[in-house]
Amino acid sequence: MGALTKDVRRVASGWRWTHKPLVPRSVEPPEQEHRDFPTAWARTEAGKAARSFLQGYGLAPLLRFELTTRVEGLDVLQALRPPVVFVANHSSHLDAPLVLTSLPPRWRARTAVGAAADYFFDVWWRAAATALVFNAFPVERAGSRKSTRLARELIGEGWNVVVFPEGTRSRDGWVGEFRAGAARLAVENGIPVVPIAIRGSYQAMPRGRGWPAKGKPPVTVRFGRAVRPIDGEDALAFNDRVRAALATTLDEDRTTWWDAIRRSSRGEAPDAAGPAGPRWRRVWEASRPLPAHGRRKVFTR
Repeated sequence: MGALTKDVRRVASGWRWTHKPLVPRSVEPPEQEHRDFPTAWARTEAGKAARSFLQGYGLAPLLRFELTTRVEGLDVLQALRPPVVFVANHSSHLDAPLVLTSLPPRWRARTAVGAAADYFFDVWWRAAATALVFNAFPVERAGSRKSTRLARELIGEGWNVVVFPEGTRSRDGWVGEFRAGAARLAVENGIPVVPIAIRGSYQAMPRGRGWPAKGKPPVTVRFGRAVRPIDGEDALAFNDRVRAALATTLDEDRTTWWDAIRRSSRGEAPDAAGPAGPRWRRVWEASRPLPAHGRRKVFTR
């Protein structure tokens, strides 16, 4: 495993996680209009077989080797039928791999991930790898009809989609403003949203790092109770409920299921946006290491 890790690190070092330009801006050619990268081939039978192998025998073991991961709340999926929209907070490049490898195999096999078009689909080789390994499809950060149409088509074909409503990784470890695209998809298609709280990925690999920190830092992936659109509810109102559900799921992971639902019922759930104050203090608070995974408290789901 040591040799494999060295090889993967060498590849990651050339992946341009930070997306810095390779040439000075003064000599860059004029910006060209983004061209759509085809991803349907990654959802063929051959693509699904290759992805199953890569995720099961490459991605998942690598994450287990580098992180101490605990997955909670998968029982919520037992009462659901695909398709659903998975919505997660986003503070690290680890988030999408963590979500996918945490899903049961039958759910993982029918789940696609929305990925930033200008970041992961800017060159053909990175686009191809992203589409194959993560079953990703391009999403324009500013929102576009093409991105929305593709997501609708996937849902119409029975695919679950993973969306990070913040649109980009958090710069301070706390949850930012939610865009309403995921909520709109759920409202228009009449399907539930499953919030996923990820804790520890910011401490393990925040912006600026190309590889997880040493020492197998603890990370938790918790699936929250599904949120369903109400008849007549618009996307903005539903988006607020989805964000509140994610905040409750994060609170549940920090404390207990019982404490979280009591605070939520009283409207006292901690704000996922984090404490007010200067950025350095917010980063400092978010960077506190998670306690090592051990015995859980009694009131868990």
